[in-house]
Amino acid sequence: MKKTNSSPYVFESISDLHRVLELPKPEHPLVSVINMEDIRCHFDDNYKSVVYNFYSICIKKNFKGTMKYGQSYYDFDEGTMTFFSPGQVISTVVDEDLALNGYWLILHPDFIRNYTLGKNIKNFGYFSYATNEALHLSEKEEAMITRIMKDIEKEYRSVIDSFSQDVIVSHTELLLNYCNRFYNRQFITRKTINSDLLIQLEEILTDYFNGDKVQQFGLPTVQYLAEQLNISSNYLSDMLRNLTGQNAQQHIHGKLIEKAKEILTTTSLSVGEIAFSLGFEHPQSFSKLFKSKTNVSPLAFRSSFN
Repeated sequence: MKKTNSSPYVFESISDLHRVLELPKPEHPLVSVINMEDIRCHFDDNYKSVVYNFYSICIKKNFKGTMKYGQSYYDFDEGTMTFFSPGQVISTVVDEDLALNGYWLILHPDFIRNYTLGKNIKNFGYFSYATNEALHLSEKEEAMITRIMKDIEKEYRSVIDSFSQDVIVSHTELLLNYCNRFYNRQFITRKTINSDLLIQLEEILTDYFNGDKVQQFGLPTVQYLAEQLNISSNYLSDMLRNLTGQNAQQHIHGKLIEKAKEILTTTSLSVGEIAFSLGFEHPQSFSKLFKSKTNVSPLAFRSSFN
């Protein structure tokens, strides 16, 4: 387990991961189910930053350590799930005496490539969530996820036949659909926390449009807002959609239109000047967006107040 390169270690194959974790060779080169109780070694400092070239779906229990994704750290507790897609850089710090518990499902993209899941897996937005937006399971939810994981493990360890892959992919799709449901529940049960984030978002946008940031940097992007809130852009859009029915981009446009209406009714600036002040290079783009949101042109809106 020694590595001298300071850059993230890239796990090109599932077999390589098994080797580093000192586990027996995987039953299949493109899929593995690891009972985390079987992991007896832990990444040393040389492996604290890694990249998986496969999908990782993990339910962790009794995890006493921290994991970093992007710029955020997260302390895990009971019944926590994380999802990583190929190419993400993951940093982990664990205790030396840690006893792991849980299940780790690993899927190479080639394993699901010819299935509907291979085309749809990117639609499960939580593969792009940061670890501080991990899925926290209730006791019943944890039992359900664990049961499905055990079913996948049972099939994985059975004699491989022409139906094995179909069954594993089917169970995996069921697992991901349940996780979609549980994430939606989490948005609801954490409504207070998310409402606080919404308030912060409003303050950030107000400051952005009232200051000189628009002239300096143009319209605020979803990525910019997510970074200011220390959450991922996917999570921000999903949270807003749950709270307001609009995604992050639509929310930005809504705030923009509010500001445009204020300028139109309180100043004599031309439409071109207003468009420039709001970060648009071309007045036509501003007018088109304004009309799509209000059903009237900027000049018609101004005239209605005169």
